[in-house]
Amino acid sequence: MVKELIHLFFPRVCPGCSDALLRNEKFVCHTCIVQLPQTAFHINPFDNPVNRLFWGRIPIYASSAFLYFRKSGIVQELLHALKYGNQPEIGTFLGSEYAQTLVKGDPFCSSDIILPVPLHLKRQQQRGYNQSAYFAAGLAENLNIETSNSVLHRNDFISSQTKKGRFERWQNVSTVFEVSKPEKVHNRNVLLVDDVITTGATLEACARQLFLSGAARVSVLCIAAPVN
Repeated sequence: MVKELIHLFFPRVCPGCSDALLRNEKFVCHTCIVQLPQTAFHINPFDNPVNRLFWGRIPIYASSAFLYFRKSGIVQELLHALKYGNQPEIGTFLGSEYAQTLVKGDPFCSSDIILPVPLHLKRQQQRGYNQSAYFAAGLAENLNIETSNSVLHRNDFISSQTKKGRFERWQNVSTVFEVSKPEKVHNRNVLLVDDVITTGATLEACARQLFLSGAARVSVLCIAAPVN
């Protein structure tokens, strides 16, 4: 009753289109869900635009991104609400939605543990949460795979990656990640997840530390990848 009164005066809105959510719509309206620009990269996880980012750099096993990202539209609005609008549940929702498109034979489903790319403690305190950890939680629950937010961590507070080129991004993150619990990844298949992938520098830096800690293989899943 209290929730209904709150929603009467402060109606919940869809972060994708700003329309009021119906009673049976949790976080995103049905119209926006149908219009989500899915990549279908998971159908060919060994040869797609995300996987190719790592070719010749690091042996990432399989890679994919759920959605295409453009500088306008539903995905940008969802990501903005997730990262800056204090709506971490959107990450869990997107992880759950993506997990439902993955089939049992996909290499991602045979992972032993899901690890989100960590935020530096200072940035996480500013935001209040790690958006990639919520995406990981949505995947983990629906794929029945262990997840952990304490295996990988950042050692340094780095500047924003937004306007940096590939080499600058790599320099910015190459030494800032550390595996604090190597026994959790040794001889295991790790699924590394993040929100948006551009050059892949951050994920590459994380993967290198995972391999140094004995990971058998590393795969990558992201919420979104930019349209080329």
